[in-house]
Amino acid sequence: MKFAIIAAGEGSRLREEGILIPKPLIEIGGMTLIDRLIFRAKRYDFNQVCIIVNDIYPELAQWFENKDYGINLKLIVKSTPGSMHSFYELSPYLRDDDFILTTVDPVYTEESFRNFIECIHIHLQADGIMAATNYVDDENPVWILTNADMQILAFPESQLSSSLVSAGFYYFKPHIVDLLDKAMQQGMTRMRQFQRFLLKQRCSLMACNVGKVIDIDHKSDIAQAELLLN
Repeated sequence: MKFAIIAAGEGSRLREEGILIPKPLIEIGGMTLIDRLIFRAKRYDFNQVCIIVNDIYPELAQWFENKDYGINLKLIVKSTPGSMHSFYELSPYLRDDDFILTTVDPVYTEESFRNFIECIHIHLQADGIMAATNYVDDENPVWILTNADMQILAFPESQLSSSLVSAGFYYFKPHIVDLLDKAMQQGMTRMRQFQRFLLKQRCSLMACNVGKVIDIDHKSDIAQAELLLN
């Protein structure tokens, strides 16, 4: 299985609050966000890590120079309009194996990730599995509506009867990349649009409640994430 990391955002909200370091290089629990994900992939025996970082921050590309993480690593340095376009840039590496796709933002415990891996092993027939949480701290969350078996029925625009939101990381079978191509051709630009498109294509999507997840979007999130990990 491969591990794909979208770390190409501009981190504009953090910069407005005085955090000028690129988000992937913010340290939480004594480790940068990007290194935490890479070492997690190595610890769980993923065979390759694919990363996209933003070219407006030269220090991001420099971060990987002369580093050996002990795992095969592919790096793309490019600005994109959003996470779906970043996913598309990573997609050439993701066509031949199952993969986990994550943004660099979410911070969660090792127990949360183990639970997610267990969900993958349980739902072998699923086309995709979304990490979900009841902890809502995003200004514009992706709401998830499921049935009693945690099969995803819809991604509603508002909370409605849902109490789950996307936690920012996903598992996909490689054939999903072909549908990503179709979605891009249709002019879709956001990951939530793509997720709804997958349901329209009759893909089997499951949700996995991984517990509390902190998205690093604001300065206050850093302190909350430190508390969560400690």
